[in-house]
Amino acid sequence: MTTPTSLSSNEPAGSEPLAPSGPDPAAGVILAPRPWVPLGVIALGLALLPLQRAWSWTPIAAGVVGLLGLFLLVQTLLLRLQFSGDALLVWNRSSLLRRFPYSEWIGWTVFWGPLPVLFYFREARSPHLLPVLFDATALRQQLDLHLSGLP
Repeated sequence: MTTPTSLSSNEPAGSEPLAPSGPDPAAGVILAPRPWVPLGVIALGLALLPLQRAWSWTPIAAGVVGLLGLFLLVQTLLLRLQFSGDALLVWNRSSLLRRFPYSEWIGWTVFWGPLPVLFYFREARSPHLLPVLFDATALRQQLDLHLSGLP
């Protein structure tokens, strides 16, 4: 006669362990959100408005730039970057969107040093360009830590 094995109260019988429901701080550094780039884009859209006497398309351009800023602000609230031991993870709240293994990276750079706005990195198969919607100092520290051998 066999005895039943004990099951964890969190897992149904015959199932795999549950995947994490979001970024786990124990699995790596999660960058803090920073809204400075989206707020700067919104301010740029507002700064265009006084130019409408000189250019008739100014309200449209200001609206497009302002909407881009609002979109980036929403992304700042939703997205998180996490540096795990072997990959950069992009999270949308509790869903893992993309995984970028460090072993496939060719290079990286953060554009406009004193005022970081764009983060560029290249993998073996494709380049990636992201707005800096998170702590740029921590981003550089983590990139230096995990990818110090890259140019």
